[in-house]
Amino acid sequence: MKHRIVVLGAGYAGAYVAGNLARRLSPKDTEITVVNAVPDFVQRMRLHQLAAGRDIEAPKLADVFAGTAIRLRLARVTAVDPERQVVALTSGGGELGYDTLVYALGSHGADHGVPGAAEHAFDIAARPSALRLRERLDSLDGLGGRVLVVGDGLTGIEAATEIAESRPGLSVALIARGELGARLSAGARSHLRRACDRLGVTVLEHTSVDAVEATRVLCSDGTALASDATVWTAGFAVSPIAAAGGLEVTEYSRIVVDRTMRSVSHPDVYAIGDSAHAIGDNGRPLPMSCASAGYTGRQAIEAIVGRLTGRTIANTKLVYTYNHISLGRRDAILQGVDDEGRAKPTYMSGRKTARIKASILSMSLWATSHPTYGMPTRKHRVAAAHASSPVGSRPA
Repeated sequence: MKHRIVVLGAGYAGAYVAGNLARRLSPKDTEITVVNAVPDFVQRMRLHQLAAGRDIEAPKLADVFAGTAIRLRLARVTAVDPERQVVALTSGGGELGYDTLVYALGSHGADHGVPGAAEHAFDIAARPSALRLRERLDSLDGLGGRVLVVGDGLTGIEAATEIAESRPGLSVALIARGELGARLSAGARSHLRRACDRLGVTVLEHTSVDAVEATRVLCSDGTALASDATVWTAGFAVSPIAAAGGLEVTEYSRIVVDRTMRSVSHPDVYAIGDSAHAIGDNGRPLPMSCASAGYTGRQAIEAIVGRLTGRTIANTKLVYTYNHISLGRRDAILQGVDDEGRAKPTYMSGRKTARIKASILSMSLWATSHPTYGMPTRKHRVAAAHASSPVGSRPA
């Protein structure tokens, strides 16, 4: 029987890993299945641009995986049973068995229990919600509508500046819990403030939101801020599916993995991207980011291929070296960070930095759309010890 590899999620991390496993493992003794809830590849790093009005490409996953021997299952994952080595699916999918599981379900917007946030605010962590925000912004154009962006992390900053630049008729405000750009260097913070001033973004610092209503936001100091569209970017969370299935997770439900991205509690499961609690080379947990998805995905590929084929497992880099923040279409900040996660004094900004960010996004899309580019004519065969095992057994 073929060794069954199941990849849950076809975002940046899942699609990258599935494609590279297809490049390197022989289809004669491996079977790779990707499970994803939607039929399109979602460029999550560009959802703020989609919400603001840009046309963002969403390739069909069936086209992405065409000719790769990767099987695509369109279904939502409802449960993982690592003891029986099965995944439960919606859409009449029943159960899907695996020998090696790659968990890449990513993260979603988190309202942190703030009253009204789920009902009245828009998030941009998924394509449908970004499109709903876009429709709302379309309805406000020409009316002088007020947009409040809650959260001054990278997503909040990118959303506020993109909306302000793309829709100059709207009034845009950014609500920051502390100082704007507190994690940036002094020079980068100054550049960020100038960018907000240039784009007309009002910044409300040291402000906490207690509740969201249909037409206003209530702050902890008693202030009520009028809003025609509230954009919620104040945090992300991962699915509770792994925790419910008995995998060892952190208090935030991220799967605890070893240096090779292998679950410390269930060795036939690998976690990558936002779903993984991975310790970087600096001894600190890697943050949720597209860069971390790439590094953890690369390490998981080496580990899976190495273990299945009996080869030495290479340790790839697990680093986090910079933050890249778009400030509309013609400006950006590239902020380097040190091994302690602190901003370095030097940074880049301006049009050149924006072009670099745009190139990174384009390359990410191209790489995802061509998952087996450069596929070798000879692929690695699975060692006999790792052939498909009976359900409930544990590959070593």
